[in-house]
Amino acid sequence: MTTENLRSEKSTVPEVPGVLSASDVLATAHAIAAVQRTDGMIPWFEGGHCDPWNHVEAAMALTACGLAKEARAAYRWLADRQLPDGSWFNYYQGAGVKDQRLDTNVCAYLAAGAWHHHLITGDVEFLGELWPTIEAGIDFILRWQQPDGSVLWSVDASGRPEGYALLTGSSSIYHSLRCAVAVAECLAKDRPDWELAAGRLGHAVAHHPGAFAPKVEFAMDWYYPMLSGALEGEAGRRRLAEGWSTFVMEGLGVRCVSTGDWVTAAETAECVLALDALGLRGHARDLFVAGQGLRLPDGTYWTGLVFPDRETFPENERTTYTFGAMVLAADALSNTTPASGLFRGECLPAALDLAEPHCAGPAAIGCTAV
Repeated sequence: MTTENLRSEKSTVPEVPGVLSASDVLATAHAIAAVQRTDGMIPWFEGGHCDPWNHVEAAMALTACGLAKEARAAYRWLADRQLPDGSWFNYYQGAGVKDQRLDTNVCAYLAAGAWHHHLITGDVEFLGELWPTIEAGIDFILRWQQPDGSVLWSVDASGRPEGYALLTGSSSIYHSLRCAVAVAECLAKDRPDWELAAGRLGHAVAHHPGAFAPKVEFAMDWYYPMLSGALEGEAGRRRLAEGWSTFVMEGLGVRCVSTGDWVTAAETAECVLALDALGLRGHARDLFVAGQGLRLPDGTYWTGLVFPDRETFPENERTTYTFGAMVLAADALSNTTPASGLFRGECLPAALDLAEPHCAGPAAIGCTAV
């Protein structure tokens, strides 16, 4: 069976009954494909720049809606631009580079995208094609894992690593590491070091907020530990409840930052995924409904709206990563594709919780290490 005939092309498009039809969701995916360049790159918007993390987010949405050919082109574009050390630059512009910083989180996300693509398409051959790229990327990232389990957030253009880790980035890396382990197991590759690294990182995210630079004003730092699966159950639900009034504008969506009434569609969609991962599906659906206030008739979404005047910010901006996040949220709520539970930890190897010998102390949350 050829790749073109695999089940991705035949898959049912996600829909959320009473909110978005399959045709509505497919229109959003086609809006991504319309911006994709002929070389496979998916910029933020027509003529804009591209970063590898958001590029993968958009590619995942393409796969979820049956546009697997376009998704494969996106992943091959990324593989073709990997640097010799396994990393990618932070921003690309057209055929050139806009920002030479190396962001560890950005370099990790291909593993999540590749596993997502495989879950939907069943294409083991393509997964094997991406394996060397995934392996080199994960190995690059783990060079920057610290003794406390966290991962430094970036390396600047001169090759100097930043001296701190970010909670959002490390949370996303944790999820990507678990996806990378799943890829390795599927391809009968032996990378137990990745499992151990994920166990150490997940423990730091869940129990040691002091390991990360304080960015408490950003919504992503609030919900990403739960979205990534590092913080689960009652502890995750408690953290979500504690930040709800700070970051959620009822009936409107999620603030990007707590300091203003700027609701962003991507943060809203990702928070839907975090709620869904915690089993709070009713709340997830309600928030998803609120997020549709940023939707346009052509299936695109404003990046953000500032209230009470509903002014777009950035002005008139509509971004492919925003479209992608909304499609993934619709899939999670509808349980449509075989990858709909990816952010619930489904189809991922069991996670380890590995405390460092010195990690107990007053700064730890729920950590019983001694």
